[in-house]
Amino acid sequence: MKASYPVRHAPPHIAVMGGGIAGMVFAARAAELGGKVTVLEQGDDELYRCNTRYTGGAFHLCFHDIDEPAEVLAAAIKTSTAGFASEALTGAIAADARHAVRWLQTQGIRLMKTGPDAWRQHFLAPPSLMQPGLHWQGRGGDMLLRTLRRNLEARGGSLLRGARVVRLLTAEGRCTGLEYERGGRRATIEADLVMLADGGFQANLDMLRQYVSPAPERIKQRGAGVSRGDAIRLAEEAGAALAGMENIYGHLLCQDARHDDRLWPYPIMDLLAGAGIVVDRAGRRMMDEGLGGVYMTNALARLADPQGTVVVFDRAIWEGPATEFILPANPYLPLSGGTVESAGSLQDLATRLGIDAAGLAHTVKAYNAALSQGTASALSPPRTGGGARPILHAPYHAVRLMPGITFTMGGISIDGHGRVLRADGAPIPGLYAAGCCTGGFEGGVHSGYVGGLTKSATISWRAAAHALKPA
Repeated sequence: MKASYPVRHAPPHIAVMGGGIAGMVFAARAAELGGKVTVLEQGDDELYRCNTRYTGGAFHLCFHDIDEPAEVLAAAIKTSTAGFASEALTGAIAADARHAVRWLQTQGIRLMKTGPDAWRQHFLAPPSLMQPGLHWQGRGGDMLLRTLRRNLEARGGSLLRGARVVRLLTAEGRCTGLEYERGGRRATIEADLVMLADGGFQANLDMLRQYVSPAPERIKQRGAGVSRGDAIRLAEEAGAALAGMENIYGHLLCQDARHDDRLWPYPIMDLLAGAGIVVDRAGRRMMDEGLGGVYMTNALARLADPQGTVVVFDRAIWEGPATEFILPANPYLPLSGGTVESAGSLQDLATRLGIDAAGLAHTVKAYNAALSQGTASALSPPRTGGGARPILHAPYHAVRLMPGITFTMGGISIDGHGRVLRADGAPIPGLYAAGCCTGGFEGGVHSGYVGGLTKSATISWRAAAHALKPA
């Protein structure tokens, strides 16, 4: 039977919570399609802080080119998330990521290639990953937000800064608007639909402690650190289901990043750890280093002391894998003031680190033997995947680690159009969500990372088309 929709005699009123990529893509496209849009952004500044301004700017899916066939991308998503990603979100994003990115280009967003790798084919321009530290003004993510805001306002929409949403309005099971605080006063907006897009809960220590880590205060904020989980809380109060709350996206950092801003968001220690071993103060390996940096970041976050490990490696690793990827540890870690402990023997290295020398020697011996015999997967914990190197060549090195969180992967359950879902799978009328406040796509047992920008832009782009489809 053909679906019917209410006849609209005036442009639909739309309220958007959050001014990052998810909120602004939705807002700009909804305005383009005829909606009357108001964006509420909690940041006060003209260039309000958010992860989009700090982004490296890569549009990829599991480090695949978004122009690869949809079935290839869908398979990569399923593999990366160990089957966790929902069929609806997998199919929607694999099919439409390329279209959402092409739409961004029609809005005046500049993209460029930054290298031969598949995941480097669609980068926001100009790129931000050129030197350690934060250098975002006038670069890709910043310019994306500026451009989308200009387009929104040119189409009659508006952005209210310093506006924090505190309540969703509902009537007869439908979302009918929201209430917000601004300048010490409260006001309401009645809306035909509301889009929730204020990011995850990485800046909310209570939520991090509930879902992610026993010691969230010992995790480094690797992004803007402004998202407090407001949309997730409000959606849950309105009857939404949540999904995948236990996983985060982030990278391994040198502990010196606690007090030195030159050492975050890059260089990251992922490739060092992926080639060497991560051990605790007893010298024991703590995780499967072959599952990648995002997995290891989650594993560290779940420890009683997220800052209680070191990565141990040798000269060959330092001169090999440590020189690869964006702003690699060699040479940027020491050049930026980070500490690399070095010694001529494992015994001396353990003494410098304050860890058990006998335990470290036993771990390294067993690890090297397993690699040479091809039995690394039988270690406890196992060592799977590629990239493992034996630790044989003096001098031996180590870096003290800490997990760095960029955003949380879990949140509000949505379908492929961004509609917010109840526990029974039914959508809540009038309520959409996109970006890092949503769950059900990234995560799973391996903390599978798919691509934050791509996920956010694609679902927002699809949600605007669905919400404003012709009557």
